[in-house]
Amino acid sequence: MENQPNQMHQNMHTGNIPQQLNHGAHEVLDVHEVLSGTVGTLNTYSLLRQHVQDQELASIMDRQYQFVQEEYNTTLECFQTGKDPSIPTQSYKMNQDNDFIYGLKPSQPKKPIQSVTEMNEETVSGCLLGALKSAASMKTMAALETTNPVVRRVLADSVPNCIEMAYELSIYQNKHHYYQVPQFAQQDMQQMLNAYAPAQGHMQNPAQGQMPNPNIPH
Repeated sequence: MENQPNQMHQNMHTGNIPQQLNHGAHEVLDVHEVLSGTVGTLNTYSLLRQHVQDQELASIMDRQYQFVQEEYNTTLECFQTGKDPSIPTQSYKMNQDNDFIYGLKPSQPKKPIQSVTEMNEETVSGCLLGALKSAASMKTMAALETTNPVVRRVLADSVPNCIEMAYELSIYQNKHHYYQVPQFAQQDMQQMLNAYAPAQGHMQNPAQGQMPNPNIPH
């Protein structure tokens, strides 16, 4: 455990502070953004669920909603108590394979819908994908500003889950040609793959030996 029960922390002006107040100001604001964003994501799932007819997408949405809701409760609990949550952060596992179809085929240009009657599996999955990508960025930024070790760990552990759920939706979109993935030509791809070489050797410690002067001819 990164936090011990009843551990006290210091404020240089007021002295000891209890566990539940072990948060910095920047952390509090960022975690509020994460919690608010998660509520918005859950609301988005609820609002869009009625527009989905495809059972595969419906199943993805139901599983993801339940997982996000549980993760929200875990984050909220450790934020309010400053202690390890009663239910630790879980790892989201998608059901389908991870095969992407590469290449582009002609399609109509995308544009915003003008009526709710135009909502379909493409627009719904696109909205959810955007929400999960935003959540991954928001949680990463919040974790980097968090001083409470438990909250920091919970936020950091939840980022891969956002990535996994977003990946699951992108695979669904790709399979139905909503999300097409271009590739470089094979020759360009090969050049890009081999553009770097492995690092070798050790960083020299100046205290153990004088660094060579690049201005002295050898």
